[in-house]
Amino acid sequence: MSAELGPLVITRRSGAEPIRANGETVGRLTDFWSWACSDLANNTMRGVLAEYLVATALGAAAGTRTEWDTVDIRTSEGWRVEVKSTAYLQSWAQPQPSKVEFGIAPASGWDAPSGATSVEVRRRSDVYVFCLLHHQDKQSLDPLDLDQWTFYVLPTRVLDERCPLQKRIRLSSLERLSPAKTDFIGLPQAVAVAAAGGGVLP
Repeated sequence: MSAELGPLVITRRSGAEPIRANGETVGRLTDFWSWACSDLANNTMRGVLAEYLVATALGAAAGTRTEWDTVDIRTSEGWRVEVKSTAYLQSWAQPQPSKVEFGIAPASGWDAPSGATSVEVRRRSDVYVFCLLHHQDKQSLDPLDLDQWTFYVLPTRVLDERCPLQKRIRLSSLERLSPAKTDFIGLPQAVAVAAAGGGVLP
């Protein structure tokens, strides 16, 4: 790989950066963010928000999100954290609340720090954090209100032992695995305990 085609150095933006045409400012980056990211209840943006919330709780949100990495968050302690989210309520019209389940499928993956792609199918994190936007009144739903979230924390080894090939897990089945159930404030301690008890993958 030539140096010209190496990875881009992504720096954190403020939102004030101009969008330009012929040297004239036609908008600001924050305008794009507001246009593209205001629907925090849809599956895609809720998932990204959940990653940010967990990263913030763990002190790992200072940089920028890495797309397509084999794990969602890497902490200063060396913990690799996978974040999954779900909700009863969606931004579209619903005949009934959604079933609460999370994706847990082992997968092949691309490792961002090394740039290497592995075809081995497995779970590569030390800890899973399952983020449930539990609020069920659609008119007052606010994903930015952290009192509307519940977090379930589980060492990855428990999934490997009890659900080795399983692709999805319902909340009732997850609860039978005895995850730590916590609010946002308790997340750091719950993840630390899970990481210590879950071992670290090579």
